[in-house]
Amino acid sequence: MSLLTVEELTKSYYGGKTAVNNLSFELNKGECLGLVGESGCGKSTLARCLLRIESIDSGSIFFQGERIDHLHGRQLHPFRKKIQIVFQNPSAALNPKLKIKDSLIDPYAQYRNEINLSYFSYTSKDAFVKQLLEAVELSADLANRYPHELSGGQRQRVTIARAISIEPEVIVLDEPTASLDVISQGAVLSLLTELRETLNLSYLFISHDLAAVNQMSQRIMVMKEGTIVDQFNGSDLLKKGRHPYTKELISIF
Repeated sequence: MSLLTVEELTKSYYGGKTAVNNLSFELNKGECLGLVGESGCGKSTLARCLLRIESIDSGSIFFQGERIDHLHGRQLHPFRKKIQIVFQNPSAALNPKLKIKDSLIDPYAQYRNEINLSYFSYTSKDAFVKQLLEAVELSADLANRYPHELSGGQRQRVTIARAISIEPEVIVLDEPTASLDVISQGAVLSLLTELRETLNLSYLFISHDLAAVNQMSQRIMVMKEGTIVDQFNGSDLLKKGRHPYTKELISIF
């Protein structure tokens, strides 16, 4: 079942630079779809377009069969609770003036009258925050700390906990391990896989790291200069017929 369908999406910036060029794909329920390409190829622009942070020039975006690329303001409110994002830099994603528990509770506070939780349960703020922290393998004692008191890996786990707190359908993971050390990267990737299976989430996993994408994803798209140049099942990565650019990425991972 397709949750997210993108048809011939194009996005250009002032000056005529085309960041995303005639891109089409589907994201299915419960899968991780990887998107890999070098920095500046248009991956993050695509993420912002899918989240409706930026408008598109042409094409269509459908979520659960409903076209959303033309929606604005309050029309997007029901959609936003179904798709969340985890950014590359957790330090920038968390308000330094808020305790961890206050950052974690914010999405639920916004949508509490519009969602029915099936995995988590809300009986009190403290109990809910404890569930979220435990879900990402963090101690409940961290709830009263500020972001600067946590390690980079812990901060990223907090942003993941915030993303899953309202049990969305889709999470866009935009270079979620790029700012972490190697040990933390591996731990976060394993956690993300476990959460996807436990919560039946769907991921669009965006990265320049082909090894990480291959570890996480059932299907992989390769992007170069705003265009998808290769698409395949993860198990077919090393098979003959891969695009020359895919082979180039393989050679360096």
